[in-house]
Amino acid sequence: MRLTPVKTPKLVKWMFPNYIWNIPTTRKTIYLTFDDGPTPEITNWTLTVLKQYQAKATFFCIGNNIKKHPEIFENIIQDGHAIGNHTYNHLKGWKSNTRPYLDNIKQAQDLIEFHAKNQKTKFINTFRPPYGQITLKQGKQLLALNYKIIMWDVLSFDWQTQVSPETCFKNIISKTTNGSIVVFHDSVKASRNMQYALPKMLEYFSNKGYVFQPIN
Repeated sequence: MRLTPVKTPKLVKWMFPNYIWNIPTTRKTIYLTFDDGPTPEITNWTLTVLKQYQAKATFFCIGNNIKKHPEIFENIIQDGHAIGNHTYNHLKGWKSNTRPYLDNIKQAQDLIEFHAKNQKTKFINTFRPPYGQITLKQGKQLLALNYKIIMWDVLSFDWQTQVSPETCFKNIISKTTNGSIVVFHDSVKASRNMQYALPKMLEYFSNKGYVFQPIN
């Protein structure tokens, strides 16, 4: 039984108003996000598909993956996408003490800024907690450090192996609206569902006049 809904409830957004769940707009704009990369083959495939639809996105990268695959990370930057921080080791906030958690985020941020320093890209202290898990104290201290904490409006559930590619696609098109922040994963685990759903989602909403923008 899945406890987390595809669409984030309004009550949850109301309870955590300092986190960004969607970007209110009357325009036909969707904010695609990709967690857990950069990943060999999958991230570059994602970039190719996004380019076909003139779509820009935000990639929440794991610091250790940036270290292992700097050339793929730089491909993201060169394609004009925004960069976000997803910790250095994909830490669960609820199982981490605040100081080590913040240090882990800083370690990832240092890598992001090092590789992006000579590039025209957006990496302005945006952070998404892995698994959506972050304590009140961790969140408060990150906000004090001028991080924007980016959550989501719509989850594709692409990483769940029991979810079919067709269901992944239907999750997105049934719940996404103007200003939605949509979560995909450019990871091996999510690749089957993501590689099916992403092109179809881009085509579906492009045909309806939507554009895809990075979070900044």
